[in-house]
Amino acid sequence: MSARELEEAVTEAGLPKFRARQLWRWVWRHGLTSFDEMSDLGKPVRAQFADMFSLGRPAVTQRLKSSDGTIKWLLRFADGSEAETVYIPDRHRGTLCISSQVGCTLTCSFCHTGTQKLVRNLTAGEICGQVLLAMDELGDWPAGKPERRLTNIVLMGMGEPLFNYDNVAKAMRIVMSGEGVGLSKRRITLSTSGVVPEIARAGADLGVNLAISLHAVRDDLRDELVPINRKYPLAELIEACRNYPGLSNARRITWEYVMLDGVNDSDEDCAALLKLIKGIPSKLNLIPFNPWPGSPYACSSDDRIEAFAAKVLKAGYASPVRTPRGRDILAACGQLKSASERQRGQRTGTGKARADLAS
Repeated sequence: MSARELEEAVTEAGLPKFRARQLWRWVWRHGLTSFDEMSDLGKPVRAQFADMFSLGRPAVTQRLKSSDGTIKWLLRFADGSEAETVYIPDRHRGTLCISSQVGCTLTCSFCHTGTQKLVRNLTAGEICGQVLLAMDELGDWPAGKPERRLTNIVLMGMGEPLFNYDNVAKAMRIVMSGEGVGLSKRRITLSTSGVVPEIARAGADLGVNLAISLHAVRDDLRDELVPINRKYPLAELIEACRNYPGLSNARRITWEYVMLDGVNDSDEDCAALLKLIKGIPSKLNLIPFNPWPGSPYACSSDDRIEAFAAKVLKAGYASPVRTPRGRDILAACGQLKSASERQRGQRTGTGKARADLAS
């Protein structure tokens, strides 16, 4: 819950407002996992908080570590449904890739997650819970220490964030709060396949970085690769991106482009791509296709990817080729898919319901 919601709940229970601020700091600055850890509160207040609130983290059902240091957690939520979260360490930063939905409704043909049916949206608490759990495992408490390992968040895990906008926005506001984890909006990137009506809203509300899962520059091909294009075709998507709030050479849209052999990797495709994004502060993220069982595609050759990147760079755009991370544990881009393809049960409980402090 937000700081304001927490304050309202605490005062309604007859406690002074400052108790809410104490609790908030314990949760979001110190990673509270048990109310008994709150050494500056008396036992009666701790017991009252324990009766009112939960400090739940998602359960880790599988933890895999790649040879390159990437960590993937398969997480199970209270109703039995599952999603995956990935931590990607790099030399100067550590990026957490979080999920916004259980499953996905987009059915992108090159993406493993797209073969899994949508089960449900994740709550704001479940989205925040991924951040809390990662910080637990990485030893990043107290929040805000200079040497922290989690420095960036990307909403590029399972699901389409803009189909779950309200919960995603609430979670990101909590993570960005100066009284909490305090992660700058410049360190958060929201990736969308092109839910055009929500793009401007996300920019105005959150001001985070925007990434577009583009992958094709013709409507007929994008209809196949990214079927949401049938509802929001390229012309509408590009116009929404041109109008994204706060764009500048220092704050550019990232265009994600998976390199598929013989599908979207020709010189003609490159020229059309450059024409499409002309005039938009941009950088290109070229993604070597990551194979998964049953995939109908193959990755472009290294030579083809390098030639494509060189043309983009010559046109004046940064064009890093994403180094595949976590391939050996199916944690790379487009490989996420939970072990559970449907909700395994209904949310149940006995006794009085408690509010989730992470939500």
